[in-house]
Amino acid sequence: MYIAQQIAAQAVHQVLSGHNLTLALPAAIRKFPNITPKQRGTAQDLSYGTLRFYGEINAYLTQLLEKPLTNEGVRCLLLVAIYQLLHDKAQAFTVVDQAVTAATQFKTAWAKGLVNAVLRSFLRQKEILEKKIVGNELATYSYPQWWINKLKKQYPNNWQSILTVGNQHPPMTLRINRQKTNMSDYLIELQTEGLEATVLSESAVMLIKPISVEKIPQFLTGGVSIQDYGAQTAAQLIDLKKEQQVLDACCAPGGKTAHILESAHINMTALDSEADRLLKVQNNLERLQLHAHLIRGDASYVHDWWNGVPFDRILADVPCSASGIVRRHVDIKWLRREADIASFAKQQALILRELWQTLVKGGKLLYVTCSIFNEENQGQIDQFLLENADATQLTWSLNNHTNNVPLLTQNGQLVPCDAHDGFFYALIQKK
Repeated sequence: MYIAQQIAAQAVHQVLSGHNLTLALPAAIRKFPNITPKQRGTAQDLSYGTLRFYGEINAYLTQLLEKPLTNEGVRCLLLVAIYQLLHDKAQAFTVVDQAVTAATQFKTAWAKGLVNAVLRSFLRQKEILEKKIVGNELATYSYPQWWINKLKKQYPNNWQSILTVGNQHPPMTLRINRQKTNMSDYLIELQTEGLEATVLSESAVMLIKPISVEKIPQFLTGGVSIQDYGAQTAAQLIDLKKEQQVLDACCAPGGKTAHILESAHINMTALDSEADRLLKVQNNLERLQLHAHLIRGDASYVHDWWNGVPFDRILADVPCSASGIVRRHVDIKWLRREADIASFAKQQALILRELWQTLVKGGKLLYVTCSIFNEENQGQIDQFLLENADATQLTWSLNNHTNNVPLLTQNGQLVPCDAHDGFFYALIQKK
């Protein structure tokens, strides 16, 4: 276990220094070339868990230290170990013993002694320490205070449930490719493989226990894809008609691109600004045996790539704070700053203005974020409507009578819940 602790501590350290976990964790793992698959899995669990509950864990650690610890490596190792003592199933004496062993990497006697003393003190004083953090919202919910305050204001009736859901493990939801299979047949296949699942809609099914990708029936042959139930809403809302010219702007990694192509016979142009991200889109489409015209270009500057032929439909899945998908990307809570929201909003407004030029009269643009902050969502749309007299926002609804589990919506906002992540959708038509 101590190797997993060392890896997790290094990954957490990198995230708290401003780096993305999807890059930090593989980099930390590469330092241990002989690592076993079990150790790799444990390191991932510890990294995600520590960051998921960082606010709580850090509140405990702060009380245990007489003064701030300047060695960030040791501090992050203590954070990982305290996470285990609070939330993991491992035996307490094993966690402490392995953490002391992990501290040998610092090559100083004081590090081992400090780790041992702090963790044993935590075990002795846990109930006392717990009482002292009552009322500390950062510790209670494990989000930055500005984030908590924003949700209190924007979601006065359910801000606490949104925060709670964001700290849960995300569900594994599959999208059935209805060109290749149907829900009834696929459920039989899941049952044959001993996999329990909950049907969410005619194309969405949630596995009770997540499994590795290669073990998902029909994944490699294109029968199903992994896609959140809320994200699957896009293809339904964009109102597709046969042979339409459709643009998926900011398309990577291609989940919504593929879903649209599975849903209707249209001409798809998929745009993204980064070549490596477009490669992921291409790989997804090849697995599903689908085709789109891929273009590398900046959605905020259309004249570099647009050929002048207008689109009938545009999916504007714009860059955002990703505040609606924090249970999948636990580092976001600690990497984002409140000032970032205004920066995202500025970029979103620019993309909207540019893409609007490429939409045919009478055409529809579906604006999408995976954010739960109003500044990026309806606030953004309200400003756009004020500035564009030829734009009107359409009310949208889904055929929820076909769904076993209705989407949790609030004024166009999909609110994070057990069944789906947080997304915002606004359907705008050009007059």
